[in-house]
Amino acid sequence: MFIEYKNVNIYQGGKRVLGNVDFHVDEGEFVYIIGHVGSGKSSLLKTLYCELDIDEGDKAVVLERNLLKMKRKEVPALRKELGIIFQDFQLLHDRSVYANLRFVLRATGWKNRKDIDERIDEVLDAVGMSGKKESMPYELSGGEQQRVAIARSILNKPKIIIADEPTGNLDPETADNIVSLLKQVSLTGAAVVMSTHNIPMLDRYQGIVYQCKDGGLNDVTNQYNRLGLAGEE
Repeated sequence: MFIEYKNVNIYQGGKRVLGNVDFHVDEGEFVYIIGHVGSGKSSLLKTLYCELDIDEGDKAVVLERNLLKMKRKEVPALRKELGIIFQDFQLLHDRSVYANLRFVLRATGWKNRKDIDERIDEVLDAVGMSGKKESMPYELSGGEQQRVAIARSILNKPKIIIADEPTGNLDPETADNIVSLLKQVSLTGAAVVMSTHNIPMLDRYQGIVYQCKDGGLNDVTNQYNRLGLAGEE
């Protein structure tokens, strides 16, 4: 089990936003988190990479690490095994696509220039951005910037990709392409956990669906995926 929460309470600014959360994600699963603005989606995702601490719960484990007892000095090691995609891309605008990706690899311990270059070429090819290696972020469209953000997230072959509204600022066609790309990544064995308001996407790319509502988190897969997961098998 990659993620296992049992009876977890999540607080934001001293206020409980989600209570008694049971949440489970395993290898290769594609998981949607839906819900209205302010329902707790982002707060839940932030606990996965320890941007928000969990102080109450029976069990809160991510990649075999107990978040209830984790020390801050242990967080970087966990984050190295995660890929995080933000809605606003968070690219470094003063350097090229290549330099953005090289910065991440060097920061996570890569030293050999040849290995770095080969890995950057691999991920850019995977997201269809091979021809944009020397481009600056401001020269790219929103969809292209998001593709670079996805490339960045898979650089270290993470076990879990966490995507917070990754299609929120994109046109429908580009959004569809981005979710298709994330779906392909999940087929390699990585788990993808994605918050979204794009409900029609749940029919096109089926997965497990959790809903944040009224201070709780519920598995509503059967409501939004009437074929169950049969189409995935």
